[in-house]
Amino acid sequence: MDPPGGGFIRPGTQSGSAFGLKFDRPPPQQPSWRDSRGGRSGGGGPASTSGRRSAADVFGAGGRGRGRGRGQDRGSQGQDRGTASAPASDEDDDAEWGPGQGPRGPDLPPMNPTYRYGDPSLPVSKYRRQILWLVENHAVTIIVGETGSGKTTQVPQFLLEAGWAESGYAIACTQPRRVAASTVAARVAEEMGVELGTAVGYAVRFDNAISERTRIKYLTDGVLLREMMDDPLLTQYSVIMVDEAHERSLATDMLLGLLKKVLKRRPDLRLIISSATLEAGKLRDFFDTSTSASTARRRAALAAAAAAAGAGVGGVGCSEPDRTPAVVTVEGRTHPVQVHYLQQPAADYVAAAVSAAVDIHCEDLPGDILIFLTGQEEVQAAVAQLEEQSRRLAGGRVSYSLRMMPLPLYAGLPGAAQSAVFRPAPRGVRKVVAATNIAETSLTLEGVVYVVDCCFVKQRAYNPLTGLESLLVAPLSQASAAQRAGRAGRVRAGHCFRLCREEDFAQLPKVTVPEMQRSNLVSMVLQLKSLGIDNVMRFEWLAPPPAEAMVRALEELHALRVLDDDARLTKDVGLALAALPLEPSLGAALLAARRLGCVEELLTVAALMSVPHVWAPAAGALRAADEAKAKFAAAEGDGVTMLNVHRAWRSSGRSSAWAGRHFLNASSLYRADEARDQLLGLLRRHGLLDANTPPPSCGADMEPVCRALAAGQFMCAAVYEGTQYNPLAAESDPGVHVYRLVRYTAHKTAPLKLRIHNSSVLWRSAPPCVVYRSVQQADSGWYEMQQADSGLYEMQGLTAVQPDWLVELAPHMFHRPK
Repeated sequence: MDPPGGGFIRPGTQSGSAFGLKFDRPPPQQPSWRDSRGGRSGGGGPASTSGRRSAADVFGAGGRGRGRGRGQDRGSQGQDRGTASAPASDEDDDAEWGPGQGPRGPDLPPMNPTYRYGDPSLPVSKYRRQILWLVENHAVTIIVGETGSGKTTQVPQFLLEAGWAESGYAIACTQPRRVAASTVAARVAEEMGVELGTAVGYAVRFDNAISERTRIKYLTDGVLLREMMDDPLLTQYSVIMVDEAHERSLATDMLLGLLKKVLKRRPDLRLIISSATLEAGKLRDFFDTSTSASTARRRAALAAAAAAAGAGVGGVGCSEPDRTPAVVTVEGRTHPVQVHYLQQPAADYVAAAVSAAVDIHCEDLPGDILIFLTGQEEVQAAVAQLEEQSRRLAGGRVSYSLRMMPLPLYAGLPGAAQSAVFRPAPRGVRKVVAATNIAETSLTLEGVVYVVDCCFVKQRAYNPLTGLESLLVAPLSQASAAQRAGRAGRVRAGHCFRLCREEDFAQLPKVTVPEMQRSNLVSMVLQLKSLGIDNVMRFEWLAPPPAEAMVRALEELHALRVLDDDARLTKDVGLALAALPLEPSLGAALLAARRLGCVEELLTVAALMSVPHVWAPAAGALRAADEAKAKFAAAEGDGVTMLNVHRAWRSSGRSSAWAGRHFLNASSLYRADEARDQLLGLLRRHGLLDANTPPPSCGADMEPVCRALAAGQFMCAAVYEGTQYNPLAAESDPGVHVYRLVRYTAHKTAPLKLRIHNSSVLWRSAPPCVVYRSVQQADSGWYEMQQADSGLYEMQGLTAVQPDWLVELAPHMFHRPK
């Protein structure tokens, strides 16, 4: 652990806390325990950086070539590589370098220049010139920096000022989540003193704030993948920065594989991969193409072209960067973080997290508290318990200088509630934020000093044999735990409380299992096919997906008539579906609506199903929320109910107040309205609809809408099998309506059982046949105990259909029993 400092929480035995801690008041002057190089003198803690390679170690053999800005001659390489050794210190000191020696190169500007952009107080600013030198001379640069070092916000500004956004180029920085992309873009725009959407902008699915003047663009991985369909070589970008790569999302892994191909065709493109916790060695080996035969041939061709033009290899237009990836470690965060563990395991981590937060608050020391939990239900339960504890403390005999203000933070939270989390706490108030892992990455909560980590996370797991998905609570990885702990070191020296024993933490997996190896790959395979990669089984992956999942994805696309018998995109369905930013099943339903005459309605349904959290959370008002939903409920299912909601909202003048009264998320409705307009524009742009006439509508008849949804989601059809009763329940218990899948599954044991999720309007009914949008395995309830290997799966986004429709709409998959 890190050594204790003034005002820190240190191990002790005279305390009733589960951590065995006691709190010391800060002495008049806090002792400093940073060495002259900015790192901590103590090691062994999770935030320790001992053993990592510093920037000076990376440069090692001195200057590779002449430094230059983007606006200068990209081809000039100057002198040959030097052999000077780097100094032992990480500090940049002019006196230690002779002319033409070291990582600066001979032509870099003076050592103390005045920069226009960037925050010099952040640790990454010390490595500004080193990072720019590596980006100029290496095709791939891997930046490993601790949380809070400023990688996400500062590196794009470094590149902008160095000239990498000149001549019409832009700098892209990808984020795994849309919330992170928009908030980071707003923060960088504020630092640069520009309006969001001008020099700095963001682009997420169905929303963007960019213009022709945008030079730094923050966007999600998925949006960049969509851009590759129109511009496979990403010619508008000079540098692409893949941030938070340690999350290993499906889009991130796919993007890295595609960028490796793009780098082979674009020697002028630079790729930066950054994260706080990253397997740098694995990434370096993946992108290292310096010894390949194709690279050798390309360099020989460049040399021959340069000789023919009467110039050296470094002549204009003939330069090629070093294909060996460079790794630079940005050591140190803004402030150190001390980590604490439980002495005994906690039976209920939600209650233990609340208890730890209250104990911290009762010490009456400054600083906000951030609690990491797994899901929305746990966050709401923790906030309710914290509010009760706050009232109890306010009415007690002991007075505190700070009042506790519990706040939730999760993906489905309305915009007004999310903004309250990011606002500074009023005077005399301590924010206690209970959040999911949405607060683990690029989101910055100012004022957080204490982090309480439950050491669990909700993860999706896809079973390709059944085609069903589970969303279950799993132990956290050590890499993600380090990322969470770093949230405490933004403002001052912080503390992280992990709700597990130290020996149990050592048994956790080092890194998170890549999403590529536990997800449905249908959308990913469709994107690869649309980019011209026909042999998806031989595509280069950072972590290869299971072969069963790839086969399952190809089978489903073939069933949707997206692929022909040769596994190539069909012209009528495949190419059209690839152009729509929708799930393949929803896109197929939208295409089927053209011949069924209900495009107007399916545009709205598809947009609303693509936007999460249309219904706002109703903590403490569940009855009123159910009554509000019943006003729009339709017997046809959730899709038609969403259509009724949208029509009523449009009739109210798109009123946010009306949406709030009916427990609807106004921001999601606005986003769905914009998504609908974009989908309509795409259909007209690709010639799928007439540009001069309104889209066809079915009016009040909802049967074509249900048929269109069945045409796209027939692979997700289930039939009613019976009602299952709990023998221990009361006689008034309605039981559970059990469904089974229509399609064949490779499940060898008992048949899979499904039920309707309680969020569906069909929850209390039992239609004979339904199609669903998603299904997840239930993780609680007595019914899971009926079978040892599988519980019930809960269906969401349901539409009631007629069984005969399946035979009519998908005769190649279903037939009538004889």
